Amino acid sequence: MIPVDTARAALREVGRFEGGGRSIVVFGGIGALGMLLTIILFFVQPQQTLFSYLVAFLFWLTNAVGMLGWLGSFHASHARWMVVMRRLMEIMTAPLALLIVLFIPLAVGAHSIYHWPEHKAFYFNLPFWIGRAAVYLALFAVVSHLLYRWSTKQDGDGGLEWTSRMRRLSAVALPFIALALTFASFDWVMSLHAEWQSTIFGLYVLAGAQSGSMAILIIVMTVAARRGVLRGLVNRSHFHSVGKLLLAFVCFWGYMAFSQYMLMWIGNLPEEIPWYLQRAHGPWRPVSIVLALGHFGLPFLVLLSAEIKKIPVAISGVAAWMLLIHWIDCYWLVMPELHRDSWLPHLADFTAMAGIGGLCVAFSLLRLRGTHPVPMRDPYALQSVRYDPQ
Repeated sequence: MIPVDTARAALREVGRFEGGGRSIVVFGGIGALGMLLTIILFFVQPQQTLFSYLVAFLFWLTNAVGMLGWLGSFHASHARWMVVMRRLMEIMTAPLALLIVLFIPLAVGAHSIYHWPEHKAFYFNLPFWIGRAAVYLALFAVVSHLLYRWSTKQDGDGGLEWTSRMRRLSAVALPFIALALTFASFDWVMSLHAEWQSTIFGLYVLAGAQSGSMAILIIVMTVAARRGVLRGLVNRSHFHSVGKLLLAFVCFWGYMAFSQYMLMWIGNLPEEIPWYLQRAHGPWRPVSIVLALGHFGLPFLVLLSAEIKKIPVAISGVAAWMLLIHWIDCYWLVMPELHRDSWLPHLADFTAMAGIGGLCVAFSLLRLRGTHPVPMRDPYALQSVRYDPQ
């Protein structure tokens, strides 16, 4: 365990983050260019571009909401070891406010993507669909903002009441966040195939969101430590613990994916099996195999190693793979409804990912500038720096 004096010295050396200016410009430029190219492609192939935009939106939204779920879980469980990483987690949820604006193209082009049957018109009609989306996105953004605001206020006065507020809000909000993501997945993804339904689908999306967001946190922690932002503040035990959480949700995703498939295979109902037949046979079969092996089999075997989870570069490599496979998962959920005969990506898939992703990263870095990258006056910050569960 790190000596107390060493940990205190490391905390005292942490100043406000004033860097990232070049990265903000670069990522902002990538985002702006990606969005411009996506708009141009919309006028050429509107339906394809909207589907591509939906995949990108789903990827970045689930990662941000997944991190909000982790942040809320740590607060609600009174976890102390994660305090040193908390500011990074808060920053990673910041794009939830931006994603409200970025949802507008999907709302405007909904009729080009969704074809809801008449007998479901009471629930699936555009005004009600947009209204529900507004509630989901507002909930995510408000909870994220309050947790960030109270955390930064604590940097100023060190008041323990801010910790209590964050814990209470998280405990109350967590079930609603999970329900909102579940219903959002029904509205935005499952309803692409209007006759198909699965009560497990929300948990499937939630599992992917939690693993994807944890993968991003691992990568950000590694970069921050290598660049001196978190040097001396995070140690092998921190990486080991977040690696174990990633392994847990790799297993949970595998369990949800298998359970959903098994129940539909046993039921063999005509309104359910077309969704899987479309993905389990023909051109999409290899993608399904890649998901089964890449989202569960391979990372499960690799993450069983305790040593790999303790080495930042090694666990970051696994995390990068999990991010790629999470995008493939989002792509697999959406694109077979448009292209039944080919899985090959379209140019719009890349421009939409770059557009939304670049803006989200730039927005996060902009939010971080001028604040401490670590909750400096949290009462458990010193304990977190000295974290060693052995």
